[in-house]
Amino acid sequence: MSTPFASAAPYYARYRPPYPREFHDLLADRFVLDGSQTVLDLGAGPGTLALPLAPLADHVYAVDPEPAMLAEGTRLAEERGLTNISWLRGDDAAVTRLCLPRIDLCVIGRAFRRMDRARVLTDLDEVLAPRGGLAVVAGLHRPGARRPAWLTVVDEVRARFLGTGGADGDGREDAEIRDDGEDWVELGDLLAKSPLSRVETHQWDQTVRRTVDEVVGLQLSLPSSGPAVRGDRTAAFGTELRRALLDHDPGGTYVRTLRIGAAVATRPRR
Repeated sequence: MSTPFASAAPYYARYRPPYPREFHDLLADRFVLDGSQTVLDLGAGPGTLALPLAPLADHVYAVDPEPAMLAEGTRLAEERGLTNISWLRGDDAAVTRLCLPRIDLCVIGRAFRRMDRARVLTDLDEVLAPRGGLAVVAGLHRPGARRPAWLTVVDEVRARFLGTGGADGDGREDAEIRDDGEDWVELGDLLAKSPLSRVETHQWDQTVRRTVDEVVGLQLSLPSSGPAVRGDRTAAFGTELRRALLDHDPGGTYVRTLRIGAAVATRPRR
């Protein structure tokens, strides 16, 4: 039986934006990624983090509970000629049961807020190499930033098709940013109390420009508004959203600046 994440997987793989180069440069520098390391991408989806890290690592283990996401990641890896990624079905409860080698770097994206985070941090302490660490990355609100008007158009069309309660898997409507900064602050506190208590944080602003089709595709990447939820109204939703966006801005380019936050956590120095 198809799940919302399964039906959203092809759109997720195609329309979710990559993380900025500065994030990957940070990881390469902080963990001295020279092609000899082992990386774990937990909650990997279709490999948004795993795929760009593969050329910097000896091997990457991409773990996700949704087979359709793993299938998309496998397809993308084959297209790019990447042969050093293992796509494994599992969730955050399976970290210590996957029989992984020592991990030099674990990366977790948006999926971290759906995990049992305290348990994951304890489990990672068991699998990380002595000098290994964790990097959590997510989109954040930009305080004081004006929300682009075209996003209101998206909200209005979503409401007509889904009602005002339509949101992604955790009650948030936005595919790219957290609801507010409280979760990010809570994450920092959680890391500071974990075995990986040496924490540094970084932020970057990333400007994304999309066509009208890319805006539609991004909405279909949300498990709450993908094909499994919309059913036979999927095509009508896409048609209506395209019309509304072009009525709002016939230029057909929709710009947004995202703030990306990364928390890097390692064991304290002894």
